[in-house]
Amino acid sequence: MNSTDKLVKKAVRGDDQAFLQLLHINKIDLYKTALSFLRNEEDALEAVQEVTYRAYKSIRSLKEPAYFKTWLIRIMINYCNDQLKKNKRVVLNDEFLKQQGMKENYGFLELADALNSLDDRSREILSLKYFQDMKIKEIAETLQCPEGTVKTWLNKALKALRDKLEPKGDDLHV
Repeated sequence: MNSTDKLVKKAVRGDDQAFLQLLHINKIDLYKTALSFLRNEEDALEAVQEVTYRAYKSIRSLKEPAYFKTWLIRIMINYCNDQLKKNKRVVLNDEFLKQQGMKENYGFLELADALNSLDDRSREILSLKYFQDMKIKEIAETLQCPEGTVKTWLNKALKALRDKLEPKGDDLHV
């Protein structure tokens, strides 16, 4: 059992110091997740605070210490999705295009429209993969589904985004 698992077990038993240490270890990942979804520093910081509170309230429900980080990120994703639905805002990040190896000549508004037109699951999968640098296995654990399903969803999300960003063949007639 590693030291993080020991801290998790202490936190589950009610050790506030252990819980604080765990949050300190994971605060950057929480913030990056929130920022990738909410695209606003103030909202991301508020999300970290809210998720800290929610995690503290429900830490005793965590059954497997090894999945603490996954559990925590899942709480953040759920919170961010709720906020996005509530505020009907778009998730955007210029880095996303670079990571995809796509040309940077797409306008910001075109990208906003493309991402906005994707379903929630596609935006979530793309965020976990490219903003959190999570591996397929970690995404599967976070979303509680098989790895093959994650691969399928990721491929569909990337294809949908490419389809929306690539010029249509009809526009190329000379």
